[in-house]
Amino acid sequence: MSDETKPSRSLARIAGIVAIATLLSKVFGLVRQQAIAAAFGVGPAIDAYNYAYVIPGFLLILLGGINGPFHSAMVSVLARRNAREAAPLVETITTLVGGVLLLVTVSIVVFADPLIHLVAPGLSQTPEGLEIRAIAVQQLKIMAPMALLAGLIGIGFGTLNAGDMYWLPSISPLFSSVVLVGSLGILVMYLGEQITDPAYALLGGIVLAWGTLGGAFLQWLVQIPAMGRAGLGKLRLRFNFKQPAVQEVLKVMIPATFSSGMLQINVYTDLFFASYIPQAAAAMGYAGLLIQTPLGIISNVILVPFLPIFARLNAPEDWPELKGRIRQALLLTAITMLPLGSLMVALATPIVRVVYERYAFNLEASEFVAALLVAYGTGMFVYLGRDVLVRVFYALGDAETPFRVSIFNIFLNALLDFLLVNAFGAPGLIWSTVGVNLFSMLILLWLLHRRLHGLPWREWSLPFLGLVLGSVIAGLAAAGVLWGLEQSFGTQGFWLLMVELGIAGLVGLGLFAGIAAQMKLPEVELLTAKIKQKLGR
Repeated sequence: MSDETKPSRSLARIAGIVAIATLLSKVFGLVRQQAIAAAFGVGPAIDAYNYAYVIPGFLLILLGGINGPFHSAMVSVLARRNAREAAPLVETITTLVGGVLLLVTVSIVVFADPLIHLVAPGLSQTPEGLEIRAIAVQQLKIMAPMALLAGLIGIGFGTLNAGDMYWLPSISPLFSSVVLVGSLGILVMYLGEQITDPAYALLGGIVLAWGTLGGAFLQWLVQIPAMGRAGLGKLRLRFNFKQPAVQEVLKVMIPATFSSGMLQINVYTDLFFASYIPQAAAAMGYAGLLIQTPLGIISNVILVPFLPIFARLNAPEDWPELKGRIRQALLLTAITMLPLGSLMVALATPIVRVVYERYAFNLEASEFVAALLVAYGTGMFVYLGRDVLVRVFYALGDAETPFRVSIFNIFLNALLDFLLVNAFGAPGLIWSTVGVNLFSMLILLWLLHRRLHGLPWREWSLPFLGLVLGSVIAGLAAAGVLWGLEQSFGTQGFWLLMVELGIAGLVGLGLFAGIAAQMKLPEVELLTAKIKQKLGR
Protein backbone atom coordinates (compact mmCIF):
# COMPACT_ATOMS: atom_id res chain seq x y z
CA MET A 1 0.00 0.00 0.00
CA SER A 2 1.13 3.52 -0.62
CA ASP A 3 3.17 5.46 1.90
CA GLU A 4 0.27 7.85 2.48
CA THR A 5 -1.91 5.12 3.90
CA LYS A 6 0.45 3.24 6.19
CA PRO A 7 3.01 4.09 8.85
CA SER A 8 6.58 4.47 7.63
CA ARG A 9 9.44 2.43 9.01
CA SER A 10 13.11 2.67 8.20
CA LEU A 11 14.89 -0.09 6.35
CA ALA A 12 17.02 -0.80 9.42
CA ARG A 13 13.97 -1.01 11.71
CA ILE A 14 12.17 -3.41 9.40
CA ALA A 15 15.32 -5.50 9.08
CA GLY A 16 15.66 -5.59 12.88
CA ILE A 17 12.08 -6.78 13.38
CA VAL A 18 12.44 -9.43 10.70
CA ALA A 19 15.84 -10.56 12.03
CA ILE A 20 14.64 -11.11 15.60
CA ALA A 21 11.43 -12.86 14.58
CA THR A 22 13.16 -15.04 11.98
CA LEU A 23 15.93 -15.90 14.43
CA LEU A 24 13.39 -17.20 16.93
CA SER A 25 11.66 -19.21 14.19
CA LYS A 26 14.91 -20.67 12.91
CA VAL A 27 16.10 -21.60 16.40
CA PHE A 28 12.88 -23.51 16.97
CA GLY A 29 13.26 -25.05 13.51
CA LEU A 30 16.70 -26.28 14.48
CA VAL A 31 15.34 -27.69 17.75
CA ARG A 32 12.67 -29.47 15.69
CA GLN A 33 15.31 -31.03 13.46
CA GLN A 34 17.42 -32.01 16.47
CA ALA A 35 14.39 -33.77 17.96
CA ILE A 36 13.78 -35.61 14.69
CA ALA A 37 17.45 -36.60 14.44
CA ALA A 38 17.55 -37.86 18.02
CA ALA A 39 14.36 -39.88 17.54
CA PHE A 40 14.92 -41.34 14.08
CA GLY A 41 18.57 -40.80 13.08
CA VAL A 42 18.78 -41.61 9.38
CA GLY A 43 16.31 -44.50 9.67
CA PRO A 44 13.33 -45.43 7.46
CA ALA A 45 10.78 -43.08 9.09
CA ILE A 46 12.76 -39.92 8.39
CA ASP A 47 14.06 -41.20 5.06
CA ALA A 48 10.45 -41.77 3.94
CA TYR A 49 9.47 -38.36 5.31
CA ASN A 50 12.08 -36.62 3.17
CA TYR A 51 10.53 -38.16 0.05
CA ALA A 52 6.92 -37.64 1.16
CA TYR A 53 7.63 -34.01 2.09
CA VAL A 54 8.95 -33.19 -1.38
CA ILE A 55 5.54 -32.15 -2.78
CA PRO A 56 3.94 -30.59 0.36
CA GLY A 57 7.26 -28.96 1.26
CA PHE A 58 7.70 -27.79 -2.31
CA LEU A 59 4.28 -26.12 -2.19
CA LEU A 60 4.85 -24.66 1.28
CA ILE A 61 8.16 -23.11 0.22
CA LEU A 62 6.95 -22.21 -3.26
CA LEU A 63 3.58 -20.70 -2.36
CA GLY A 64 3.66 -20.13 1.39
CA GLY A 65 7.19 -18.96 2.05
CA ILE A 66 8.22 -15.41 2.81
CA ASN A 67 9.83 -14.12 -0.40
CA GLY A 68 7.94 -16.79 -2.37
CA PRO A 69 5.94 -15.84 -5.50
CA PHE A 70 2.61 -15.34 -3.68
CA HIS A 71 4.29 -13.17 -1.06
CA SER A 72 6.27 -11.23 -3.68
CA ALA A 73 3.23 -10.71 -5.95
CA MET A 74 1.04 -9.40 -3.11
CA VAL A 75 3.74 -7.03 -1.83
CA SER A 76 4.63 -5.80 -5.33
CA VAL A 77 1.01 -4.89 -6.12
CA LEU A 78 -0.29 -3.76 -2.72
CA ALA A 79 2.77 -1.56 -2.11
CA ARG A 80 1.63 0.64 -5.00
CA ARG A 81 -2.10 0.74 -4.24
CA ASN A 82 -4.40 2.54 -1.82
CA ALA A 83 -5.26 0.80 1.48
CA ARG A 84 -9.00 0.85 0.68
CA GLU A 85 -8.44 -1.51 -2.23
CA ALA A 86 -6.59 -4.10 -0.14
CA ALA A 87 -9.40 -6.15 1.46
CA PRO A 88 -11.47 -6.81 -1.71
CA LEU A 89 -8.31 -7.66 -3.64
CA VAL A 90 -6.98 -10.03 -0.96
CA GLU A 91 -10.34 -11.79 -0.58
CA THR A 92 -10.68 -12.23 -4.35
CA ILE A 93 -7.18 -13.63 -4.75
CA THR A 94 -7.75 -15.94 -1.77
CA THR A 95 -10.98 -17.27 -3.32
CA LEU A 96 -9.35 -17.90 -6.68
CA VAL A 97 -6.18 -19.49 -5.31
CA GLY A 98 -8.06 -21.51 -2.68
CA GLY A 99 -10.31 -23.11 -5.30
CA VAL A 100 -7.39 -24.15 -7.48
CA LEU A 101 -5.35 -25.53 -4.60
CA LEU A 102 -8.30 -27.49 -3.21
CA LEU A 103 -8.29 -29.47 -6.47
CA VAL A 104 -4.52 -29.93 -6.14
CA THR A 105 -5.03 -31.31 -2.61
CA VAL A 106 -7.54 -33.92 -3.77
CA SER A 107 -5.25 -34.92 -6.65
CA ILE A 108 -2.33 -35.51 -4.28
CA VAL A 109 -4.42 -37.83 -2.10
CA VAL A 110 -5.68 -39.82 -5.09
CA PHE A 111 -2.29 -40.15 -6.79
CA ALA A 112 -0.05 -40.44 -3.71
CA ASP A 113 1.41 -43.84 -4.68
CA PRO A 114 2.52 -42.97 -8.24
CA LEU A 115 3.79 -39.57 -7.03
CA ILE A 116 6.12 -41.24 -4.52
CA HIS A 117 7.35 -43.60 -7.23
CA LEU A 118 7.97 -40.59 -9.47
CA VAL A 119 9.97 -38.83 -6.75
CA ALA A 120 12.01 -41.84 -5.67
CA PRO A 121 12.02 -44.70 -8.21
CA GLY A 122 15.09 -46.21 -6.60
CA LEU A 123 13.03 -47.25 -3.56
CA SER A 124 11.33 -50.01 -5.53
CA GLN A 125 14.56 -51.98 -6.01
CA THR A 126 15.09 -53.35 -2.47
CA PRO A 127 12.88 -54.70 0.36
CA GLU A 128 14.10 -51.88 2.61
CA GLY A 129 13.24 -49.38 -0.08
CA LEU A 130 9.74 -50.80 -0.49
CA GLU A 131 9.15 -50.36 3.25
CA ILE A 132 10.29 -46.73 3.03
CA ARG A 133 8.05 -46.19 0.02
CA ALA A 134 4.96 -47.57 1.83
CA ILE A 135 5.57 -45.20 4.75
CA ALA A 136 6.10 -42.28 2.39
CA VAL A 137 2.77 -42.91 0.62
CA GLN A 138 0.87 -42.76 3.91
CA GLN A 139 2.73 -39.61 4.92
CA LEU A 140 1.97 -37.87 1.62
CA LYS A 141 -1.76 -38.58 1.92
CA ILE A 142 -1.80 -37.05 5.41
CA MET A 143 0.16 -33.95 4.37
CA ALA A 144 -1.81 -33.33 1.14
CA PRO A 145 -3.93 -30.44 2.61
CA MET A 146 -0.70 -28.47 2.94
CA ALA A 147 -1.19 -27.63 -0.75
CA LEU A 148 -4.21 -25.51 0.13
CA LEU A 149 -2.68 -24.14 3.33
CA ALA A 150 0.50 -23.12 1.49
CA GLY A 151 -1.34 -20.76 -0.83
CA LEU A 152 -3.33 -19.19 2.00
CA ILE A 153 -0.18 -18.70 4.07
CA GLY A 154 1.71 -17.07 1.20
CA ILE A 155 -1.11 -14.63 0.44
CA GLY A 156 -1.34 -13.76 4.12
CA PHE A 157 2.41 -13.18 4.44
CA GLY A 158 2.46 -10.78 1.48
CA THR A 159 -0.64 -8.94 2.64
CA LEU A 160 0.67 -8.42 6.17
CA ASN A 161 4.06 -7.22 4.92
CA ALA A 162 2.39 -4.78 2.52
CA GLY A 163 0.39 -3.54 5.53
CA ASP A 164 3.67 -2.78 7.37
CA MET A 165 3.37 -5.83 9.64
CA TYR A 166 6.53 -7.92 9.72
CA TRP A 167 6.65 -9.61 13.12
CA LEU A 168 3.87 -12.19 12.68
CA PRO A 169 4.85 -13.44 9.19
CA SER A 170 8.47 -13.87 10.26
CA ILE A 171 7.74 -15.64 13.54
CA SER A 172 4.80 -17.82 12.44
CA PRO A 173 7.01 -20.78 11.32
CA LEU A 174 7.82 -21.11 15.02
CA PHE A 175 4.28 -22.34 15.63
CA SER A 176 4.78 -25.09 13.06
CA SER A 177 7.95 -26.27 14.81
CA VAL A 178 6.27 -26.25 18.22
CA VAL A 179 3.42 -28.46 16.98
CA LEU A 180 5.81 -30.98 15.41
CA VAL A 181 8.09 -31.15 18.46
CA GLY A 182 5.01 -31.59 20.64
CA SER A 183 3.86 -34.49 18.45
CA LEU A 184 7.27 -36.15 18.76
CA GLY A 185 7.15 -35.64 22.53
CA ILE A 186 3.86 -37.53 22.73
CA LEU A 187 5.33 -40.32 20.59
CA VAL A 188 8.38 -40.60 22.86
CA MET A 189 6.15 -40.76 25.94
CA TYR A 190 4.18 -43.57 24.28
CA LEU A 191 7.08 -45.64 22.92
CA GLY A 192 10.02 -44.71 25.12
CA GLU A 193 13.28 -46.31 23.92
CA GLN A 194 11.29 -48.42 21.43
CA ILE A 195 11.03 -45.38 19.19
CA THR A 196 14.25 -46.47 17.43
CA ASP A 197 12.83 -49.96 16.78
CA PRO A 198 12.27 -50.45 13.01
CA ALA A 199 8.97 -52.13 13.83
CA TYR A 200 7.58 -48.73 14.82
CA ALA A 201 8.86 -46.88 11.75
CA LEU A 202 5.36 -46.58 10.24
CA LEU A 203 3.90 -45.16 13.46
CA GLY A 204 6.77 -42.69 13.74
CA GLY A 205 6.33 -41.65 10.13
CA ILE A 206 2.59 -41.06 10.58
CA VAL A 207 3.19 -38.91 13.67
CA LEU A 208 5.75 -36.87 11.70
CA ALA A 209 3.19 -36.28 8.95
CA TRP A 210 0.33 -35.26 11.27
CA GLY A 211 2.63 -32.97 13.24
CA THR A 212 3.75 -31.28 10.02
CA LEU A 213 0.17 -30.77 8.82
CA GLY A 214 -0.94 -29.45 12.21
CA GLY A 215 1.92 -26.96 12.23
CA ALA A 216 1.01 -25.63 8.77
CA PHE A 217 -2.63 -25.25 9.81
CA LEU A 218 -1.66 -23.22 12.88
CA GLN A 219 0.66 -21.08 10.75
CA TRP A 220 -2.32 -20.04 8.62
CA LEU A 221 -4.74 -19.74 11.52
CA VAL A 222 -2.73 -17.07 13.37
CA GLN A 223 -2.84 -14.78 10.30
CA ILE A 224 -6.62 -14.48 10.16
CA PRO A 225 -7.29 -12.21 13.17
CA ALA A 226 -4.27 -10.00 12.35
CA MET A 227 -5.51 -9.41 8.79
CA GLY A 228 -9.04 -8.77 9.99
CA ARG A 229 -8.00 -6.18 12.59
CA ALA A 230 -5.90 -4.35 9.98
CA GLY A 231 -8.74 -4.27 7.45
CA LEU A 232 -6.80 -6.47 5.04
CA GLY A 233 -9.50 -9.03 4.35
CA LYS A 234 -11.51 -11.73 6.09
CA LEU A 235 -12.65 -15.29 5.35
CA ARG A 236 -15.04 -14.15 2.66
CA LEU A 237 -15.63 -15.46 -0.86
CA ARG A 238 -15.27 -12.91 -3.67
CA PHE A 239 -15.50 -13.75 -7.36
CA ASN A 240 -14.63 -10.45 -9.05
CA PHE A 241 -11.71 -12.04 -10.90
CA LYS A 242 -11.68 -9.49 -13.74
CA GLN A 243 -10.84 -6.41 -11.70
CA PRO A 244 -7.55 -4.79 -12.82
CA ALA A 245 -5.78 -5.30 -9.50
CA VAL A 246 -6.41 -9.06 -9.65
CA GLN A 247 -4.99 -9.21 -13.15
CA GLU A 248 -1.96 -7.24 -11.96
CA VAL A 249 -1.34 -9.73 -9.14
CA LEU A 250 -1.74 -12.70 -11.46
CA LYS A 251 0.62 -11.13 -14.00
CA VAL A 252 3.39 -11.41 -11.40
CA MET A 253 2.13 -14.42 -9.45
CA ILE A 254 1.66 -16.95 -12.26
CA PRO A 255 5.06 -16.68 -13.97
CA ALA A 256 6.77 -16.19 -10.60
CA THR A 257 5.15 -19.40 -9.36
CA PHE A 258 6.32 -21.31 -12.42
CA SER A 259 9.78 -19.77 -12.06
CA SER A 260 10.07 -20.81 -8.41
CA GLY A 261 8.54 -24.13 -9.33
CA MET A 262 11.36 -24.74 -11.75
CA LEU A 263 13.77 -24.38 -8.83
CA GLN A 264 11.84 -26.99 -6.88
CA ILE A 265 11.94 -29.31 -9.87
CA ASN A 266 15.69 -29.15 -9.40
CA VAL A 267 15.13 -30.39 -5.84
CA TYR A 268 13.12 -33.28 -7.24
CA THR A 269 15.91 -34.03 -9.71
CA ASP A 270 18.40 -34.16 -6.84
CA LEU A 271 16.17 -36.54 -4.88
CA PHE A 272 15.66 -38.70 -7.97
CA PHE A 273 19.41 -39.39 -8.01
CA ALA A 274 19.56 -39.50 -4.20
CA SER A 275 17.03 -42.37 -4.11
CA TYR A 276 19.79 -44.62 -5.47
CA ILE A 277 22.16 -43.67 -2.61
CA PRO A 278 21.24 -45.18 0.81
CA GLN A 279 20.32 -42.55 3.43
CA ALA A 280 21.21 -39.66 1.09
CA ALA A 281 17.76 -38.03 1.29
CA ALA A 282 17.82 -37.88 5.09
CA ALA A 283 21.41 -36.60 5.12
CA MET A 284 20.57 -33.89 2.58
CA GLY A 285 17.66 -32.80 4.77
CA TYR A 286 19.83 -32.50 7.89
CA ALA A 287 22.63 -30.64 6.10
CA GLY A 288 20.17 -28.43 4.28
CA LEU A 289 18.60 -27.23 7.51
CA LEU A 290 21.99 -26.19 8.89
CA ILE A 291 22.39 -23.97 5.84
CA GLN A 292 18.78 -22.78 5.76
CA THR A 293 18.88 -21.60 9.39
CA PRO A 294 21.32 -18.68 8.88
CA LEU A 295 20.33 -18.33 5.23
CA GLY A 296 16.66 -17.99 6.10
CA ILE A 297 17.34 -15.35 8.74
CA ILE A 298 19.58 -13.24 6.53
CA SER A 299 17.48 -13.68 3.39
CA ASN A 300 14.41 -12.39 5.22
CA VAL A 301 16.39 -9.47 6.65
CA ILE A 302 17.52 -8.48 3.16
CA LEU A 303 14.65 -9.48 0.87
CA VAL A 304 11.65 -8.50 3.02
CA PRO A 305 12.54 -4.80 3.48
CA PHE A 306 14.16 -4.40 0.06
CA LEU A 307 11.29 -5.79 -2.07
CA PRO A 308 8.89 -2.86 -1.42
CA ILE A 309 11.79 -0.45 -2.03
CA PHE A 310 12.59 -2.11 -5.37
CA ALA A 311 8.89 -1.96 -6.29
CA ARG A 312 8.72 1.80 -5.65
CA LEU A 313 11.78 2.45 -7.83
CA ASN A 314 10.56 0.72 -10.99
CA ALA A 315 10.11 3.90 -13.07
CA PRO A 316 13.00 4.77 -15.47
CA GLU A 317 13.66 8.08 -13.69
CA ASP A 318 14.26 6.11 -10.46
CA TRP A 319 16.70 3.60 -11.97
CA PRO A 320 19.88 5.35 -10.71
CA GLU A 321 18.62 4.96 -7.14
CA LEU A 322 17.43 1.42 -7.92
CA LYS A 323 20.96 0.47 -9.02
CA GLY A 324 22.31 1.79 -5.74
CA ARG A 325 19.79 -0.28 -3.80
CA ILE A 326 20.65 -3.41 -5.80
CA ARG A 327 24.34 -2.88 -5.00
CA GLN A 328 23.48 -2.37 -1.33
CA ALA A 329 21.43 -5.58 -1.19
CA LEU A 330 24.11 -7.62 -2.98
CA LEU A 331 26.93 -6.30 -0.81
CA LEU A 332 24.97 -7.00 2.36
CA THR A 333 24.44 -10.50 0.98
CA ALA A 334 28.17 -10.89 0.39
CA ILE A 335 29.17 -9.46 3.79
CA THR A 336 26.98 -12.01 5.57
CA MET A 337 26.90 -15.07 3.32
CA LEU A 338 30.54 -15.31 2.18
CA PRO A 339 32.11 -15.64 5.66
CA LEU A 340 29.31 -17.91 6.89
CA GLY A 341 29.73 -20.19 3.89
CA SER A 342 33.48 -20.28 4.39
CA LEU A 343 33.08 -21.24 8.05
CA MET A 344 30.51 -23.93 7.17
CA VAL A 345 33.11 -25.50 4.88
CA ALA A 346 35.95 -25.21 7.41
CA LEU A 347 34.00 -26.37 10.47
CA ALA A 348 31.45 -28.77 8.95
CA THR A 349 32.21 -31.85 11.04
CA PRO A 350 32.11 -30.26 14.52
CA ILE A 351 29.00 -28.27 13.54
CA VAL A 352 27.12 -31.44 12.59
CA ARG A 353 28.36 -33.33 15.67
CA VAL A 354 27.34 -30.57 18.07
CA VAL A 355 23.91 -30.08 16.54
CA TYR A 356 22.83 -33.64 15.75
CA GLU A 357 25.06 -36.34 17.26
CA ARG A 358 23.05 -37.97 20.03
CA TYR A 359 20.92 -41.07 20.53
CA ALA A 360 20.08 -42.57 17.10
CA PHE A 361 22.36 -40.10 15.27
CA ASN A 362 25.91 -41.51 15.51
CA LEU A 363 29.42 -40.53 14.34
CA GLU A 364 28.99 -42.29 10.99
CA ALA A 365 25.86 -40.24 10.29
CA SER A 366 27.72 -37.06 11.31
CA GLU A 367 30.51 -37.69 8.81
CA PHE A 368 28.01 -38.35 6.02
CA VAL A 369 26.05 -35.16 6.74
CA ALA A 370 29.25 -33.11 7.17
CA ALA A 371 30.38 -33.95 3.63
CA LEU A 372 27.09 -32.56 2.32
CA LEU A 373 27.37 -29.48 4.55
CA VAL A 374 30.75 -28.66 2.96
CA ALA A 375 29.11 -28.70 -0.46
CA TYR A 376 26.19 -26.56 0.71
CA GLY A 377 28.56 -24.03 2.29
CA THR A 378 30.26 -23.28 -1.02
CA GLY A 379 26.99 -21.97 -2.48
CA MET A 380 25.46 -19.82 0.26
CA PHE A 381 26.26 -16.49 -1.39
CA VAL A 382 25.04 -17.36 -4.89
CA TYR A 383 21.82 -18.86 -3.50
CA LEU A 384 20.79 -15.61 -1.81
CA GLY A 385 22.35 -13.38 -4.48
CA ARG A 386 20.18 -15.02 -7.11
CA ASP A 387 17.09 -14.43 -4.96
CA VAL A 388 17.92 -10.72 -4.64
CA LEU A 389 18.13 -10.33 -8.42
CA VAL A 390 14.92 -12.30 -9.00
CA ARG A 391 13.08 -9.88 -6.67
CA VAL A 392 14.37 -6.94 -8.69
CA PHE A 393 12.74 -8.41 -11.79
CA TYR A 394 9.50 -8.97 -9.85
CA ALA A 395 9.56 -5.35 -8.70
CA LEU A 396 9.96 -4.26 -12.32
CA GLY A 397 6.81 -6.24 -13.15
CA ASP A 398 8.80 -8.86 -15.04
CA ALA A 399 8.36 -12.40 -13.76
CA GLU A 400 8.85 -13.95 -17.21
CA THR A 401 12.62 -13.43 -17.38
CA PRO A 402 13.40 -15.42 -14.19
CA PHE A 403 10.97 -18.05 -15.45
CA ARG A 404 12.87 -18.48 -18.72
CA VAL A 405 16.17 -18.73 -16.87
CA SER A 406 14.64 -21.34 -14.54
CA ILE A 407 13.48 -23.49 -17.46
CA PHE A 408 17.01 -23.67 -18.82
CA ASN A 409 18.29 -24.43 -15.32
CA ILE A 410 16.22 -27.61 -15.12
CA PHE A 411 18.22 -29.14 -17.95
CA LEU A 412 21.49 -27.75 -16.62
CA ASN A 413 20.80 -29.18 -13.16
CA ALA A 414 19.91 -32.62 -14.53
CA LEU A 415 23.11 -32.68 -16.58
CA LEU A 416 25.28 -31.58 -13.65
CA ASP A 417 23.55 -34.09 -11.33
CA PHE A 418 24.35 -36.92 -13.73
CA LEU A 419 27.98 -35.85 -14.12
CA LEU A 420 28.77 -34.87 -10.53
CA VAL A 421 26.98 -37.67 -8.68
CA ASN A 422 29.14 -40.19 -10.53
CA ALA A 423 32.28 -38.26 -9.61
CA PHE A 424 31.51 -37.19 -6.01
CA GLY A 425 28.49 -39.18 -4.82
CA ALA A 426 25.85 -37.36 -2.75
CA PRO A 427 27.90 -34.11 -2.39
CA GLY A 428 27.90 -33.90 -6.19
CA LEU A 429 24.13 -33.33 -6.08
CA ILE A 430 24.69 -30.26 -3.92
CA TRP A 431 27.50 -28.91 -6.10
CA SER A 432 25.15 -29.27 -9.05
CA THR A 433 22.71 -26.91 -7.35
CA VAL A 434 25.53 -24.48 -6.54
CA GLY A 435 26.54 -24.44 -10.20
CA VAL A 436 22.98 -23.76 -11.31
CA ASN A 437 22.58 -20.89 -8.84
CA LEU A 438 25.89 -19.37 -9.94
CA PHE A 439 24.82 -19.49 -13.57
CA SER A 440 21.43 -17.95 -12.68
CA MET A 441 23.03 -15.09 -10.78
CA LEU A 442 25.42 -14.23 -13.60
CA ILE A 443 22.81 -14.36 -16.35
CA LEU A 444 20.33 -12.29 -14.31
CA LEU A 445 23.00 -9.67 -13.66
CA TRP A 446 23.73 -9.46 -17.39
CA LEU A 447 20.01 -9.14 -18.20
CA LEU A 448 19.61 -6.39 -15.59
CA HIS A 449 22.62 -4.65 -17.12
CA ARG A 450 20.72 -4.51 -20.42
CA ARG A 451 17.35 -3.70 -18.82
CA LEU A 452 18.63 -0.77 -16.68
CA HIS A 453 20.90 0.67 -19.39
CA GLY A 454 24.14 -0.41 -17.75
CA LEU A 455 25.45 -1.46 -14.35
CA PRO A 456 28.70 -0.12 -12.85
CA TRP A 457 30.62 -3.41 -13.13
CA ARG A 458 34.02 -2.15 -11.96
CA GLU A 459 32.58 -0.26 -9.02
CA TRP A 460 30.69 -3.37 -7.93
CA SER A 461 33.27 -6.06 -8.68
CA LEU A 462 36.21 -4.76 -6.63
CA PRO A 463 34.39 -4.86 -3.26
CA PHE A 464 33.06 -8.36 -4.06
CA LEU A 465 36.54 -9.64 -4.88
CA GLY A 466 37.86 -8.21 -1.63
CA LEU A 467 35.08 -9.88 0.38
CA VAL A 468 35.67 -13.21 -1.37
CA LEU A 469 39.39 -13.06 -0.54
CA GLY A 470 38.62 -12.10 3.06
CA SER A 471 36.22 -15.04 3.40
CA VAL A 472 38.78 -17.52 2.06
CA ILE A 473 41.40 -16.24 4.51
CA ALA A 474 38.90 -16.43 7.37
CA GLY A 475 37.94 -20.00 6.48
CA LEU A 476 41.56 -21.14 6.27
CA ALA A 477 42.33 -19.51 9.62
CA ALA A 478 39.31 -21.19 11.27
CA ALA A 479 40.29 -24.58 9.82
CA GLY A 480 43.87 -24.14 11.06
CA VAL A 481 42.77 -23.20 14.57
CA LEU A 482 40.35 -26.15 14.70
CA TRP A 483 43.06 -28.56 13.56
CA GLY A 484 45.43 -27.29 16.25
CA LEU A 485 42.81 -27.61 18.99
CA GLU A 486 41.85 -31.12 17.88
CA GLN A 487 45.49 -32.22 17.90
CA SER A 488 45.97 -30.85 21.40
CA PHE A 489 42.71 -31.79 23.10
CA GLY A 490 41.00 -34.43 20.93
CA THR A 491 37.47 -34.52 19.53
CA GLN A 492 35.44 -36.43 22.10
CA GLY A 493 32.81 -34.79 24.26
CA PHE A 494 30.04 -32.32 23.53
CA TRP A 495 31.44 -29.42 25.55
CA LEU A 496 34.93 -29.88 24.15
CA LEU A 497 33.52 -29.76 20.62
CA MET A 498 31.54 -26.66 21.55
CA VAL A 499 34.61 -24.87 22.85
CA GLU A 500 36.76 -25.84 19.85
CA LEU A 501 34.02 -24.82 17.45
CA GLY A 502 33.46 -21.54 19.23
CA ILE A 503 37.14 -20.57 19.30
CA ALA A 504 37.74 -21.48 15.65
CA GLY A 505 34.56 -19.72 14.53
CA LEU A 506 35.34 -16.52 16.45
CA VAL A 507 38.87 -16.42 15.00
CA GLY A 508 37.47 -16.76 11.48
CA LEU A 509 34.72 -14.18 11.96
CA GLY A 510 37.06 -11.76 13.72
CA LEU A 511 39.60 -11.98 10.91
CA PHE A 512 36.93 -11.40 8.27
CA ALA A 513 35.50 -8.45 10.23
CA GLY A 514 38.96 -6.87 10.36
CA ILE A 515 39.49 -7.30 6.62
CA ALA A 516 36.01 -5.97 5.80
CA ALA A 517 36.51 -2.94 8.06
CA GLN A 518 39.73 -2.03 6.21
CA MET A 519 37.80 -1.96 2.93
CA LYS A 520 35.72 0.98 4.24
CA LEU A 521 32.57 -0.05 2.41
CA PRO A 522 29.47 2.06 3.21
CA GLU A 523 27.48 -1.13 3.77
CA VAL A 524 30.00 -2.41 6.34
CA GLU A 525 30.04 0.93 8.12
CA LEU A 526 26.22 1.04 8.15
CA LEU A 527 26.00 -2.49 9.51
CA THR A 528 28.64 -1.78 12.17
CA ALA A 529 26.95 1.46 13.23
CA LYS A 530 23.59 -0.29 13.62
CA ILE A 531 25.14 -3.09 15.69
CA LYS A 532 26.89 -0.55 17.96
CA GLN A 533 23.65 1.38 18.30
CA LYS A 534 21.76 -1.75 19.35
CA LEU A 535 24.46 -2.75 21.82
CA GLY A 536 24.56 0.77 23.23
CA ARG A 537 20.92 0.52 24.20
